[in-house]
Amino acid sequence: MRIIGGKYRGRKLAEFKGREIRPTSDRVREALFNILAPEISGANVLDLFCGSGGVGLEALSRGADLVVFNDVSADSLAVLRKNLALLHADAQVHNLDFRLLPARLHVTFDVVYIDPPYKSGFGREALALVAAHGLLNAGGVAVLESDAPFTEKVEGLVKYDERKYGIAYLTFFELG
Repeated sequence: MRIIGGKYRGRKLAEFKGREIRPTSDRVREALFNILAPEISGANVLDLFCGSGGVGLEALSRGADLVVFNDVSADSLAVLRKNLALLHADAQVHNLDFRLLPARLHVTFDVVYIDPPYKSGFGREALALVAAHGLLNAGGVAVLESDAPFTEKVEGLVKYDERKYGIAYLTFFELG
């Protein structure tokens, strides 16, 4: 895994050994940041279910002001912290169940990236938390990565785009 664009472009990142963790592929990250390019510079970004942090680190590289990472896995966060050290980058890192995170946050976000384990069912719940706790700024975007089209309604959010990249779907939401 590597940083695709911005000031850390080309930097190789530490990765997980084995197959139990599924990082967002370079192809999907590149597509995501091509879509979100105007939103990133100066943005507050939440990388929920961050794993090794590829999406949030890419946002830092491309000029995000603040990136907040969260994952329940201590192993994931150990790799993330290694990557932050490699890049000499600062960020907020939380090791919480995603349901508990909103109570700890004192900031709202321009971009919220939600990449729960596929088949977990956490995507809809996380989107509902984003809306219910007012985590998304006006004009901001929440993005869900999943392995299937997202067809459910989420009160407070409106789906405005969905794209497929291999087995990954990126579904985009705004306040509604």
